[in-house]
Amino acid sequence: MRAGLAGLAGLLACANVNVAAAAETVPLTLEQATARALQTDPRVTERQRLVDAAQALLTEVNGNEGWRFDANTFLAVSPGANGNIFKGGDCAPGSCTLRTDRYELSNGFSPWVNLQMTILKPLYTFGKVENYAAAARANIEVKDNDVRLQRATTVLDVKRAYYGYLAARDARLFLTDVKERVAKTIDLAKRLLDEGQGDIRQADIFALQTAHSLVGRYIAQAAGMEKVANDGLKVLTGVAAHDEIQLADDALAPVLLPEAKLPDLQGQALANRPEMKQVDAGLRARRSLVEARQADKLPNVYAGVAGVLSYSPNRDNLKNPYIYDPFNTAGLTPMIGLQWAWQPRAQDAKVAQEQAELNALLAKSDFARRGIPFQVAEQYHQMQADYTAVRELSEGSRNARRWMIGRYADFEAGLETADRVIAAFQGYVLAQTDYIKTVYDYNMHVAQLRNVTGADE
Repeated sequence: MRAGLAGLAGLLACANVNVAAAAETVPLTLEQATARALQTDPRVTERQRLVDAAQALLTEVNGNEGWRFDANTFLAVSPGANGNIFKGGDCAPGSCTLRTDRYELSNGFSPWVNLQMTILKPLYTFGKVENYAAAARANIEVKDNDVRLQRATTVLDVKRAYYGYLAARDARLFLTDVKERVAKTIDLAKRLLDEGQGDIRQADIFALQTAHSLVGRYIAQAAGMEKVANDGLKVLTGVAAHDEIQLADDALAPVLLPEAKLPDLQGQALANRPEMKQVDAGLRARRSLVEARQADKLPNVYAGVAGVLSYSPNRDNLKNPYIYDPFNTAGLTPMIGLQWAWQPRAQDAKVAQEQAELNALLAKSDFARRGIPFQVAEQYHQMQADYTAVRELSEGSRNARRWMIGRYADFEAGLETADRVIAAFQGYVLAQTDYIKTVYDYNMHVAQLRNVTGADE
């Protein structure tokens, strides 16, 4: 038993060593992360498979114009029969009596092989196939743009995780540095209090210790967000959970401000957004379906061949052209016909349904044409506001750092009170963390502006 446990421990140790050896560091730029995500995101693959399904549907619709082969064959039993149609097998003038033993089984049974088949081809469908095919083609466009939508969503998700990871990491590193400074200030305050130097009170030390704990709390939150963003980035880019990601950017920095004007961006959105292309394709599909439903009320003209073969070996074959024997017969004939399935109320209801769907889509299209320019304007104005805020906070953060360092130097020299040093720390923390958050918001507004203008695919 002990040997078995030792062996199991050895295997687990080997497994851990193998896992550790297999782990690797994956360097990523934002562009590389985006490219990996677009290649590995299962959501994109799912949308692409739905495009394949839409193309198969079009093939099915077009197939309705081709030849159709229907056949039915079976092996059964039939009652045996010998002789002819007259009782006694003979007929003399004035004494012919037809047989009446159809349901008597005096001749036993016979195996019965039967085959019925038709080969048909539609000649004219009054627009059914053409309109259903047009709807199917438009449906492919809708699914294609679903892929574009998902790719744009994936790009946005990657940027959110990438910038989020950098922001959380910057915040954690900054707060860790502040915490160390506060700890040094506490040590200095304690020493000054013990030596009776400066204007230090015990309450000042308590205030510094409170600030030290609060900073520790924010560090913990930042570290948690950093791990969440890191794991999310791994999922999006297909990096194994046990591997490490090393981002190319050392710190979060504001991206370049797009130079395009708002009216140009709104026009670009109306021209390029996948949703607009989906609406156009959807309207074409709905109009075609209305036409197809109308055509469903009309017949189909077809031509083809129909045949039957029926054989029962234990029955005499009756070849009288005026008498039909279903157990022994054969025939094949070309034909032209009219197939009509007419259900006025049900068909009218289907037409009304398609017309209602079309009207609903028209209303949705109208809303999209109004809403998309607003979405662009919303992101544009927020981006511009955050761009200005980043510039202001960049300067403010530098000044807050100078403020904090100056107060701390005066405090070391015994020229400054502890509460003013704490105020300087608070100002520095507020300015720098607000700067990091605003840079993240600004970068995401730039990313969302690209998304709402259809620039990401």
